[in-house]
Amino acid sequence: MQSILIVEDRQAMADMLKATLEGEGFRAVLAGSAGAAFKALKEEKIDLVLTDLKLPGKSGVEVLKASRQGDTLRPVIVMTAYGSVEGAVQAMRLGAYDFITKPFDTEHLILMIKRALENQRLTTENILMKEELGPKFMPVIIGRCPIIMEVAQKLKRVAPVKSTVLLLGESGTGKELFARAIHYLSPRRDYPFVAINCAAIPERLLESELFGHEKGAFTGADKTKPGKFELAHMGTVFLDEVGELDLSLQAKLLRVLQEGEIERVGGARPMKIDVRMVAASNKDLEKEVQGRNFREDLYYRLNVFPLQIPPLRDRREDIPLLAEYFVKKYIAEIKRGEKGLTEDALQALCSYNWKGNVRELENTIERAVILCDGDSIKRGHLCLNPGCPAPEPLCPERPLEEVSRQAQRVAETERIRQALAQARGNKTRAAAALQVSYKTLLTKIKEYGLEQ
Repeated sequence: MQSILIVEDRQAMADMLKATLEGEGFRAVLAGSAGAAFKALKEEKIDLVLTDLKLPGKSGVEVLKASRQGDTLRPVIVMTAYGSVEGAVQAMRLGAYDFITKPFDTEHLILMIKRALENQRLTTENILMKEELGPKFMPVIIGRCPIIMEVAQKLKRVAPVKSTVLLLGESGTGKELFARAIHYLSPRRDYPFVAINCAAIPERLLESELFGHEKGAFTGADKTKPGKFELAHMGTVFLDEVGELDLSLQAKLLRVLQEGEIERVGGARPMKIDVRMVAASNKDLEKEVQGRNFREDLYYRLNVFPLQIPPLRDRREDIPLLAEYFVKKYIAEIKRGEKGLTEDALQALCSYNWKGNVRELENTIERAVILCDGDSIKRGHLCLNPGCPAPEPLCPERPLEEVSRQAQRVAETERIRQALAQARGNKTRAAAALQVSYKTLLTKIKEYGLEQ
């Protein structure tokens, strides 16, 4: 239920507005002065502010400023008397969504409120770039709380320049998503984005993966192979878990940053490359430097523009937005009918600890969509407790092969989506990367509804 703060000093007017909004399914919070409004904005979850322009003491403009200071995307509608339109225009300049002149038709007010909230929802679906301006595979980063908005603003500032970015945060907070957003908001968006997880590749193979190798460089090197940095020329390299690199590879990475050149394993000459580097780590790299596990000079080269990605527990007000987004995503991918989260399920999601952050939330919603046969995802479908069994009325028994088939479908969909993104929509290249025929890829794209 969305909450609306009504800031009105005349009690009869306030009561009428409260009854009208509650009749439309909103939760109404009353404040008779600017001071009471400031208190409500701090203590309550408020989705929209409806304030009179003239109030005892501080004015509605001060309420507007306080609301925007707490949440720049929260809409504010100003109520004004017929002769005070100039004040309403000033409020619009300061960021008010709209104004309405007293006396007004309540139906008109309700339409204005619903339009403002819908506009807010569309804005928060992608806080980095409007859909019509974004590239085809622009990552969607969802949120509206101040902490994530601040990260987004910093990201937009650094994206157009070549400066190295270091993304810091716990596992599952979405660091690769932010790295992709940096790439797609940069002038390099038409060139490759190459991601490599430094912790996922055996140490003996990592150098070859990063820098490539010449034919005959080692046993099994039967042909020359370009490395990730070569493949990313003119684009962006994302080094996830960079703190896992050994010291010898750290030295070679430092050379890339300092000289803009690499040398293949077994190579005799350096090669010039032009890449933008984004690194990420869930380790405290300063402590790694102090423990002599990470080179100090490399740390300062990587730490030009650090961005701390907040854990989900620090942005709980974004959980409903994220949950709704993932529900829509997976009912589309799994080809299920429309579903919605019950209030009880939403409350369970908002109060859960989320040690695995956004990744754990997404996995939870995916599982719930698979388990839910009806149109309401309930608390039991979420299975948030360890070893939680599927409750009998909510998760009816189904053959194991059906669940397995659905899981395989989800995995295949995600792999195809990633391959298409890496190939920038080129289906021939995506098919080659997936090691399937072009015809098979087209069939899967049609089957899973991935046509662009």
